[in-house]
Amino acid sequence: MSSKNKAIFLDRDGVLNREMGDYVRRVEDFHILDNYDSLKILQDRGYLLLIATNQGGLAKGWYTEEEMAKMHRILKDAYHAHGVEIKDIFYCPHHPDFTGDCDCRKPKPGLLLQGIEKYNIDPARSYFIGDRERDMEAAAAAGVKGILVDSDQPLSDVLGLID
Repeated sequence: MSSKNKAIFLDRDGVLNREMGDYVRRVEDFHILDNYDSLKILQDRGYLLLIATNQGGLAKGWYTEEEMAKMHRILKDAYHAHGVEIKDIFYCPHHPDFTGDCDCRKPKPGLLLQGIEKYNIDPARSYFIGDRERDMEAAAAAGVKGILVDSDQPLSDVLGLID
């Protein structure tokens, strides 16, 4: 039996909250999708739930870290109210046109590798659910199984793909 944890990494926009074009810039535009039951099932199967999200709008000055932190607090509180613990949120505040290259912006695996390291996760037993090809590339580079969903798709559709 492996002593390492298993995790479900989740992209944020389009997976946990409604996709709003380029970026969700304001709390008022932050609409959480009803994936509570699906994530509760995965949590009950022993998966840690971790978010891995590009937030290049920070580098562009379209919103502040404070505004983003409010959105993340709302997200965590909403899931907590349904018995679901979002263990951690890893985000990339960079954008190549504004801050240059970095190791954390998907499709690079940096955000996933941070989570794997911090929570002693076995990548081979873990998944990344995302709505973009770059999420799948990051998953593959980190040794995690990628599951591509359509933006705003109910996560109940993917439960059968996860052990």
